[in-house]
Amino acid sequence: MRGVGNKIDRPLMIIIGLLVIVGFFLFSSASLGLLAREGARFSSVAFSQLVLGIGIGTVVLFAMTRLHYRFLKQYSLYIFIFSAVVTLLVFVPFLGFSSGGATRWIALGPLSLQPAEILKIGTMLYLATYLSNMRAYLGNPKTGIVAFVLILLVPAVILLLQPDTSTFVVIAAAAAGTFFAAGARWRDIGILFLVAIIALGVLIAVRPYVLDRITTFVNPAADQLGSGYQIKQSLIAIGSGKIVGRGFGQSVQKFGYLPEPIGDSVFAVAAEEFGFIGAVLIIGLFVALVVRSFWVAVRAPDYFGGLVVIGITLLMAVQAFINISSMLGVIPLTGLPLPFISHGGTAMLVMLAGMGIILNVSKYAK
Repeated sequence: MRGVGNKIDRPLMIIIGLLVIVGFFLFSSASLGLLAREGARFSSVAFSQLVLGIGIGTVVLFAMTRLHYRFLKQYSLYIFIFSAVVTLLVFVPFLGFSSGGATRWIALGPLSLQPAEILKIGTMLYLATYLSNMRAYLGNPKTGIVAFVLILLVPAVILLLQPDTSTFVVIAAAAAGTFFAAGARWRDIGILFLVAIIALGVLIAVRPYVLDRITTFVNPAADQLGSGYQIKQSLIAIGSGKIVGRGFGQSVQKFGYLPEPIGDSVFAVAAEEFGFIGAVLIIGLFVALVVRSFWVAVRAPDYFGGLVVIGITLLMAVQAFINISSMLGVIPLTGLPLPFISHGGTAMLVMLAGMGIILNVSKYAK
């Protein structure tokens, strides 16, 4: 095992830095589309992304590389409880506020925070702690799959009440992958898959918008000016980029066509400006980050270190996959932002904190 004085994994740090830099330029270009929209607040969006997200997020990243990751294991339960309580604050009158039919944000003066991002990391930290402590007993249903489901119930209840179904799907998928990596039985994975199908059926029954998104995915041409509008404009943007793109800042679709050019549609803007080659390079950066992070996980000095790296990596990878796939029309639209690139100061800050934890584990790699 390496000593405390060893340095962080340099290739991984370079990949993270490239994603932040590329994300900054892509976001800057996409945000120009706000200037053509009435009521858009460009300055507040830029402040949130640059100061809260990239600025403070970078400081937190380096702080996490200095804080030994085993300290997080010691206090993971308290971090989990704290993240759940903070996320519940969105339901407090005059503190939480709604937008687009969902209550997901906390207003702090001119800033707004989305505490569900903190809940992602809190859940992964506690789950990694539990699974690493109980790895010898995961075959027992009570200490294995039942305990796993009970842990997931906390973010499930909070997020589905907001509602924020997409974020819970990301947490559930990352948690399931971590559970499998910890040594879960195939029987339990099969049960979880069956439960997921049943849960999807229930969501379709009680949340009409879920069925609308699936219907739009199956037949996007049925309502091109309504539910199918975003995917239509996204495919137009991606297709018009061709091989090399229109050029940086030259996207047409971001000016009044794509509904969320700085949100979940940012990949479509990037593909329009940089074409097939640029889109492949962006995807390549995410793949490189996943591969290198898993390299760190495999060489982690203990189970907790490996599992927490896997959990945080999967949070990022699943969300990136869902965002890009939905923009390409491969899966239904979800509204999830693209990590490191889409607007979201809280998301960027928390993601960089998570990367800091992974870099910290890399310092002690075998």
